[in-house]
Parts: sequence; structure tokens; C-alpha cells
Amino acid sequence: MRSGAKIGVVGGAFAVVAAGAAWGGLNLYNGMTSGTHGTDQGLVGQSASQSAAPVRTGPLSAAEVRETAKQFLSAWASGEGSEDVAQLTNAPTEAGPYFEDFHSSAHVTKAVITPGTPTGTTVPFTVRATVSYGGKSKPWTYSSKLSVVRGQTTGRPLIDWSPTVVQPDLTATTTLVTDAAAAPPIEAVDRDGKELDARHYPSLGPILDALRERYGDQAGGSPDITLRVEERDAGTDTSADTGTSPKVLLTLSKGHVGKVPTTIDARVQAAAESAVKKYTNASVVAVRPSSGDILAVANNRGDDFDAALQGAQAPGSTMKIVTSALLMEKGLVTPDGPMECPPTVTYYGRTFHNEDNFSLKQGSTMRDAFAQSCNTAFIKMIDDTKDDAGLNKEAGEVFDIGNNNWKTGVVSFDGKVPAETGGEAAAEYIGQGTVQMNALDMASVTATVKAGAFHQPVLVPQSFDHRQIASAQRRLPASVAQSIVGMMRTTAVSGTAAHAMAGLGGDKGAKTGSAEVDGQAVSNSWFTAFQNDCAATAVVDAGGHGADAAGPLVASVLAAD
Repeated sequence: MRSGAKIGVVGGAFAVVAAGAAWGGLNLYNGMTSGTHGTDQGLVGQSASQSAAPVRTGPLSAAEVRETAKQFLSAWASGEGSEDVAQLTNAPTEAGPYFEDFHSSAHVTKAVITPGTPTGTTVPFTVRATVSYGGKSKPWTYSSKLSVVRGQTTGRPLIDWSPTVVQPDLTATTTLVTDAAAAPPIEAVDRDGKELDARHYPSLGPILDALRERYGDQAGGSPDITLRVEERDAGTDTSADTGTSPKVLLTLSKGHVGKVPTTIDARVQAAAESAVKKYTNASVVAVRPSSGDILAVANNRGDDFDAALQGAQAPGSTMKIVTSALLMEKGLVTPDGPMECPPTVTYYGRTFHNEDNFSLKQGSTMRDAFAQSCNTAFIKMIDDTKDDAGLNKEAGEVFDIGNNNWKTGVVSFDGKVPAETGGEAAAEYIGQGTVQMNALDMASVTATVKAGAFHQPVLVPQSFDHRQIASAQRRLPASVAQSIVGMMRTTAVSGTAAHAMAGLGGDKGAKTGSAEVDGQAVSNSWFTAFQNDCAATAVVDAGGHGADAAGPLVASVLAAD
């Protein structure tokens, strides 16, 4: 018996209470620890004639079910050693840790277990326990059930082991833990001090959890003391590798809430939440070009993955913003200079084509090719750069893409433009191949050309924690930035983005993108745009042309700023 535990009426820390006639009026306060427990081990100590008795087979009798359940619940409630209790199941090795954790990890100090009326081999029961930790105690009541089976080797009745016997929410990989939560609770507020919560802004749920983990202590709060179901060996990191928050079963005491400021604009966030609901697997991010402040982050997915900030996909023709910067910096093209746009083009044995193999007439300009999203026009220029890896340098030096140094306040993926050669390098020029971006990355690219300089996106103001913010190695030349913004304005007025942007006023510009994905019949829809001092990018998986799905989504977010 566990040290300090008492049985039933003797000052009982643990007890089992009989539940009426179904149990034959048995007094479970007496003789609960008599006999031996276990599977084959339960035969030890019997006489030779007894041990030679034939193994029982066939269905369990009602008496066997009652007696087995009584012995198991009595042993558990009395606080006997976890191994002794586990030996009354058909999987003692697996069961043992759960009964140990019930006392040592969950900190259950008192328990009364009341069995109900058996139904066949199933016995329901109610646990009325007391959980104590850090000078705080609170009652905890729940119901569960057990089933009795006949042991395959001994024929003895045993409890059919499942973690749900101990508590219905337990699984093979979880356990019960009572302690101070890993981080104090927080109240996250938007740029104007309005509270942000997952009920009104569901896309922010994972972000709010991340902010609590990172800033809970710094925000001046104190943690809750809770009884939780969490992954085994998670330690104090309650989100370890699971992607989900632990389930709280009981709160012994509430902590003090700390306040964490964010750059989110609640009005823009609400528009983003509404917009992504129109499409499956959609993400959008809005950024303030003049500061890098993230105004909104929204996802509509079947899981909690924050694709808007952490996704990694080919961005399609929205990447032509970066490609244009490279070509202009090298002095190879100007917005109104000639740029040939044939239906197809081949580079190092790899053939590229425009959508539906369209072409532009003789004398077309770079502005035309950009506005109509001509793939071949940009790929034809790669040979003239004399540097297949030039796009990698341009992205990293000017837009700070792929340097893995952004500190937004939460986890984010900063994009990747690998240094490629040959056909793979050509694919990168139109946002295909090994280029990887998300909505945040492309919103930052658009914000950079609009502002004329890179401002690292931030979701938590740098003034709150004084972390080091990333900066670009060099500015985009003003003439190049203005030229790209001008081409984006043309695209928004008379190019592929015109219909999606028609309802917006002010200074506006855009770029569409359709990213082909292997094994996917319909391309991903990308759209990046600005209106005045707001830039936004959206991606809709399998959404088709950029203007069809992602375009209206971005436009509705820009309209809210």
C-alpha cells in the first residue's frame, strides 16, 4: 500500500463505496487487500492441486464481473502500489504508469470510487477525488467505465486495459498532470488596445497560444494551476510536438493575466477572417509598408497550421516582382522598353509556356508583359543576366528573403529562393521550381517595393521586448522601386488584376499569380496588392487563376484598412 494511504473508515484517504443491490450489499471497506493480484503471477502461493486446476474458459459469470471490478476499484482507491493495481489488468506493463501518475503527477490526494450497475461485462463507476497542489485543493468528479475479460493464459477475470479506464480523455500517449501552467495567461490587444480573442478572431487562436508561451512571463502575469491531459514527456512545454494545447480538466487557481501588445488592426483582421471563409485552404496577410507592422493574419484550414506565416509554397507569377527588380538593377530592361513574349521558350532543355500559350504582339513592353503575366518574356532574359543565381542574391540582399533572420514575435518562415542553375533557375523567375513563399513573405515583397525599402514584418512591437529586428543588406534603388510600383498600378487598372481591384480607390497596384503544383489538376491562386499604405497577399490552394480566388480576397482586406 502507498505510504500514508488509509483504507476506508480508518481515516481513509481513499475508499470504494458500494452502489447498492447490484453488488449484493458487500461492504467494500473491509478486506480490500486480501489475496494476490495479477495475471499468471496471481497463481503464486496456491497449492499444487490448486495450481494444476484446469484453466477456466467460456463467458464470464455475473459474480466474476462483480468480484473482479470490486477488487480492482478497491486496490486503485486504496492507494496501493501502481504495479499491484496494474496486475489486475490484462496489460500490467502499459497500465502501471497511469496509476502512478494518478497520484504522483495528477496529485490526487483523496478519492472515493462508486461503482454503478454492471451491464454484461461492463461496469460504470464515478470517481470523486480531491486534487491538491501548491497549497491549493479542489474537488474533481468524473465518470468512467471498465470491462472485465477472461485472461488468455490463466483464464482469470481481468480488467480489459485502456487508458480511458483511469480517465475518459486519456490515450496511449497522454497522461494527467497537475502543476502551474507552462506560461501565465495573457490578454493580447490590437494596435488600438482592443482585446483579441480566438472566439471573435479564430485564425488568431494558434498565434495567441504562441504569444502566451513566448511572452506570458514577460507580460507580468502569473500562471494558472490546472489539472490537464497532456502528452507524456512533454515536461513544461505543453505544446511539445503536438500542435495542440493540453486539455484542462480542472482549474485549482486562476493566474494573473498579463497584457501583450500586437500590431494587428482588429478591423482589418475581421475582414480577413470573413474573406478566407469563402475558400477552402486559404490564407491572407496584410502588412503596413511604411513600418512592417502586420495588420492581419487569417487562415481557413482543416487544421491549426498557420500557413499564412509558416507555409512554404511556390508563389507563381507574384515572384515576377523580385525578378523585375533583378532585371532592372542589371540595366537589362525598363518598364516601357521592349520585351518579347512568345507562346513558349526553352532554356537548358526545359520548355516553359504562357497560360493557354498566349503571346503578345510585336513591340510589346515590359509593362505589358508584367501586366499580362507573360512567363516567357521574363525567362528569355535569364541568359542576359550572366548569373543564374542572381535571383537568389536579389531576394536575399534587397528583400531579406531566405536569410532566416526575421523576428516577427511568433514563428514565421521567411521564404527561400535557392541558388539554382539551368532550367531550375529559369523556373524560379516565374515563381515555380524550388522557390518557397507564403502570404507573409509576398506581402513583405510588395510592401518593400511600395515603401522603397525593406521593413521587417512584426506582429509584436519591437519596443515590447527589444528584440533585434532584421534589416536588408541594401535598399532597392528608388528608380527601380518606382518602376515596379508603376507596373503594379497598370496591372491593377488594365492588366490581369483589373477586375479584382476595380472596387478599390486611392493609390493601388497588384500582381497575380498561378502556381502549378505536381499532382494537382488546378493551380494555386496567388494575388498580392497594395492600396495606399497597406499591402496584402493571399493564396488559395487549387483556386485557379490569381484573380479568380485570391484576388477578391485581397481586395476585401485592403478595403478594410
